[in-house]
Amino acid sequence: MSTEAGTETVPLPPETRRIGKYEIIREIGRGATSVVYKAYDPFQDREVAVKAVFPEILGDQEHGRRYRKLFVTEASLAGKLSHPHIVAIYDAAADDDASYIVMEYVDGSTLEQYARVDHLLPLSRVLEIIYKCARALDYAAREGVIHRDIKPANILLAGESDIKVSDFGAALNAASDSTQITGVGSPAYMSPEQVREQQLTYQTDIFSLGVVFYQLLTGRLPFLGTNNYSIIYQIINVDPAAPSRFRSEVPPKIDAIVLRMLQKNTADRYQTWGDLAGDLVDVLGGVRASSRDSMPEAEKFDTLRKLEFFRNFSDVELWEVLRLAKWRRLAADAVLIQEGDIGSSFFILASGEVQVRKQERLLSTLGCGECFGEMAYLGKQKFQRSASVIATTDVVAIEIRAESLPRASELCRHHFNGAFLELLVDRLAAANLRLSQLLTERNISVF
Repeated sequence: MSTEAGTETVPLPPETRRIGKYEIIREIGRGATSVVYKAYDPFQDREVAVKAVFPEILGDQEHGRRYRKLFVTEASLAGKLSHPHIVAIYDAAADDDASYIVMEYVDGSTLEQYARVDHLLPLSRVLEIIYKCARALDYAAREGVIHRDIKPANILLAGESDIKVSDFGAALNAASDSTQITGVGSPAYMSPEQVREQQLTYQTDIFSLGVVFYQLLTGRLPFLGTNNYSIIYQIINVDPAAPSRFRSEVPPKIDAIVLRMLQKNTADRYQTWGDLAGDLVDVLGGVRASSRDSMPEAEKFDTLRKLEFFRNFSDVELWEVLRLAKWRRLAADAVLIQEGDIGSSFFILASGEVQVRKQERLLSTLGCGECFGEMAYLGKQKFQRSASVIATTDVVAIEIRAESLPRASELCRHHFNGAFLELLVDRLAAANLRLSQLLTERNISVF
């Protein structure tokens, strides 16, 4: 269910003003099996979305078992999928009074409105949305979870491109010992192996996301039919037309990505989410605006993922870093750090080259992936800079203020500390080697 904001408030009878400990604010969505409320959690002091299942649905003699299974599947993921682009599930309850799931409240709308030919998003925004979905589903797959029902209605958009994948009721969980039901999902978005009820892997989600990608690009589905049977026939037997046929500005590289996602044979489809994400970032660089400040989050994330400094950071922690950091594009001869100044920022060089100078004397040259200014963090206080750092080429520098790191998770801070420790050990070893060489040159024996 969507947690779409802006829906007109539906008055509630007095007896439904509270579900469990959650205080109902208003109804924000309703479907055939459940209703979603915006609510307030007084214990955590936060707004939440509460999805309450209609009691008669779970008691239905014909379909009750199926609905209970979907409910239990989603409820079982409470606290298990923690990712900035997946709707968090906080709590769940199933008793005689009520059966409900408590989720993160997203102040936004689903992607459905942007899957219409008269309301399409720019290519760069579509690419970034699909990239973030791919990273989120990659994380879920590594946790043993296959979504199985990826479609625009299950992807929430807040702001420009902050997405959240929702509704894991149809998910397959590799950690579950129970038998998974079949025949779930939305036919227009199902993979060939899903409609055939074959064994599924994460590649079924790649196919479904490919259908969403196609729809966001063109405003139409790749497989059209007058009923579910004709749609399923096309999914199994018919190759879709390239998106550029319906939107001329779509470049050949995007056509190639979408059509590879929609390959009927899994061997011809993307083999990993990482391969798909890499191709999305590559093509994004060619279609985004040329503004110096327009670097999309997808490109930033991909840059962080490739830097040696962040080798031990998980994807979730990298999204934290991205939120904390400021990205600075600077021309050659720009001064990033001035000797003698008081500063609290440290930098990781994403591209280009800088020189470290003390009293105009060259101390070292640093390149892509290297860090400088870290004593502003390690010193735990405002730190007087002991040297200047000057760009010798055009550079992209990632700046992080030391005082912002306490907002990061404990694991994220732990990995920063580990990266800094490695950095200091390497620099100490290099300094010792240089000192040894100087002493050798002067014929001084060291005992």
